[in-house]
Amino acid sequence: MTDKTPGWGALLSGKDGIRSLALAGGVALHAINVYLVTTILPSVVRDIGGLDYYAWNTTLFVIASIVGASLASRLLRRAGPRRAYVMAAALFGFGTLICALAPSMPVMLGGRLVQGAGGGVLLALTYAMIRIVFPPALWPRAMGLVSGMWGVATLIGPALGGIFADLDAWRWAFGSVIPAVILFAVLAFMVLPAENPAETPDDRPGRLPAFQLALLCVIVLTVSVASASSSLAVNLSGMVISLLLMAALVMAERRAEVRLFPRGSLSLKTQLGLVFATMSFLSITVTSSEIFVPLFLQVLHGQSPLVAGYLAAIMGGAWSVGSIACSGARGAAVPRIILAAPLLAIAGMVGLAILVPPGSTGGFVAIASISVALSLVGLGVGSGWPHLLTQVLQVAPADEQVLASASITTVQLFATAVGAALAGMVANMGGLTDPGGFTGTSAASLWLFVVFAIAPVLGLFTALRVARALR
Repeated sequence: MTDKTPGWGALLSGKDGIRSLALAGGVALHAINVYLVTTILPSVVRDIGGLDYYAWNTTLFVIASIVGASLASRLLRRAGPRRAYVMAAALFGFGTLICALAPSMPVMLGGRLVQGAGGGVLLALTYAMIRIVFPPALWPRAMGLVSGMWGVATLIGPALGGIFADLDAWRWAFGSVIPAVILFAVLAFMVLPAENPAETPDDRPGRLPAFQLALLCVIVLTVSVASASSSLAVNLSGMVISLLLMAALVMAERRAEVRLFPRGSLSLKTQLGLVFATMSFLSITVTSSEIFVPLFLQVLHGQSPLVAGYLAAIMGGAWSVGSIACSGARGAAVPRIILAAPLLAIAGMVGLAILVPPGSTGGFVAIASISVALSLVGLGVGSGWPHLLTQVLQVAPADEQVLASASITTVQLFATAVGAALAGMVANMGGLTDPGGFTGTSAASLWLFVVFAIAPVLGLFTALRVARALR
């Protein structure tokens, strides 16, 4: 392996440029949809009702995405890259159409299930396609481009959703996504190969790891349901049950003939397990902060919903900048960047724990300081992300490369879902709802940032071991 990475021109020109656009577009569709729906949901509930099922829009979407990501490798093997991508885009588009036309919340939830399944397949296929259509020298750049789409989505999603919400036209928010789905599906059909040239005889479809997949979904459901309760006993019981289910998942994976993850994924004794653990800790760090920062900025620092939303988007923007700027690093720079990721995230979380809880009048110095702390978290995670993703493809067993590609999305979605639920639990226990108001929100923000600063600290320990193996 050389120490020089081909420039962006090699990735973004000619046929590779169209392939990059199609693959990045698939991730952007899923990511923008996440933030768009979060923005317009209040308008949806006012129109068709279903406030009691508000949170289930996200929970069902994430669970369906996990299932879709887990099935992506089978679809890729059976249908080939071109047809698999088009089928996933069609599923996502169909779910979006159901949401746009939904007359009631149950129908909306059905559309979200279909959307989530299609989006999960799209995400997982994107990582698999990078391995298939690009040479290894371009993998870090491609990973940087794809991971940067999440930051772009934090800027576009709320704005797009906000425009349609202000116009009282939330159905058109879903409708506006459908032309983009068609465009990227057509591009994929034009430039992706019909067959997988990297497939090996051992890479054939096998039985579905249904038991492990069911356990994964039940864990997400358990944490989500428990986090919604105001009872400490229910919160703690949910955590205990979830930990027991996690242990059962690990045992089932070790004994199973058909696995949900590649060999070594759930062990900290392997390089692959360490990489996945580092990714999980960093994902949880971002999710825990991103969800509640807009609320904290409004209640504690007097910002409007629009301004607070875009200040929170700084983290996503910094993620994109870090991913794109550092994706070209090679050789000795890679382990240093992987180590810097949790260190910057720790610094950002400590800064947020100091700056956010006291509140302010919303002056320039206070808001600028919080913005720097948010940037540190996003920049740290974003800079290390492309190299962690590349490591998954490089260290996974040779006969499980397709499964490894799909597992990237499964791990990311699972960590995000659990992180979001735990963040809600910690905030509620910290006083967000009782006593509520300025005092409760201040206490909740302190607890949230202090508790979740533990995630990048744990990520630092796993990142150290990942970096040592690369030296």
